[in-house]
Amino acid sequence: MRNITVYDIAKEANVSVATVSRVLNDTAPVKISTREKIMSIINKYQFQPNALARSLISKSTGMIGVILPDITNPFFTEVFLGAEHEARDKGYTFFLCNSGGEYYRESEYLSVLNEKRVDGIIFLGGRVNLVRNKPELVKEVAELAERTPVVLINGNLPKCNIHRVVTDEAFGAELLTQHLIDLGHREIAFLGGMEHIAPTVQKLKAFRRKMEENNLRVRKEWIVYGEYSVKSGKQLMNRLIDMAHRPSAVICVNDFTAVGAIKAAVERGMRIPEHISIAGYDDTPLSTTVIPELTTVSQQSHELGRQAVQILHQLINREKIRKLTLLQPSLVVRQSTGLYTEQR
Repeated sequence: MRNITVYDIAKEANVSVATVSRVLNDTAPVKISTREKIMSIINKYQFQPNALARSLISKSTGMIGVILPDITNPFFTEVFLGAEHEARDKGYTFFLCNSGGEYYRESEYLSVLNEKRVDGIIFLGGRVNLVRNKPELVKEVAELAERTPVVLINGNLPKCNIHRVVTDEAFGAELLTQHLIDLGHREIAFLGGMEHIAPTVQKLKAFRRKMEENNLRVRKEWIVYGEYSVKSGKQLMNRLIDMAHRPSAVICVNDFTAVGAIKAAVERGMRIPEHISIAGYDDTPLSTTVIPELTTVSQQSHELGRQAVQILHQLINREKIRKLTLLQPSLVVRQSTGLYTEQR
């Protein structure tokens, strides 16, 4: 059977193409008898409208582009799942772009998404998390945002008036630090993260601030930078353990790093939290699969994704909405942190 077009349906029904389009898209009233006649022909040929053709008429593709740095990281996966759930309810599909944190790949994806004429873009990680950004990287997103709605998740771009959905990551670090202090810990280390990544800087500043508020010293050698992986967490924790004087508690930049830290401590014969308390950040599914289960901070990852799609949907429909949506994190206390004891 040959491919049937709206023109064929219009000819057989003896109506205009515009009338067929109104029936297909339900955009305007059509006389009941005419609608039934058109639907009968559609069903007879099992006609399915071409998505591209429909987009040319409606100026909408029903597609959202998502750029993220690492789909294997549970935090980004959880954010995406929240976005996907909301997008399905609103009739959108996704074009998922896994950049690996490479800025040139982000640029390639921005170009592809523009060519695909997506209705909007959600951007998280990579360049939107840099403390100092290259002007050309910022300009690229800013220029696209003038034509296509863009929402940033837990990130920012300097001198750009782009809508953002963020968790107050600094407040989350304060909650975690105060939790350990309340347990009696006075010597606390900060593990993981990079100095040029804004979320790490925010968490570290909040950690220092909370320690100072409690008149506690932050040892320079106990601020140990590194990557955000389990492997890195293990390596960094071993460096702490090898020091002549060790902290009684460790705050890790994310759950991946904390899992690595726990592995290193256990392999070195330490009991958690009896010998050392270890806390993570993000409350990913990893936090409940490790033994002991991980004390961490929930960033409301599902809600971040859901809110981003809601805002994007409003922007696509040219509705007015505030530029910044701020979510509050919450402390999740589990088994990996405990009261300070002299036994270390």
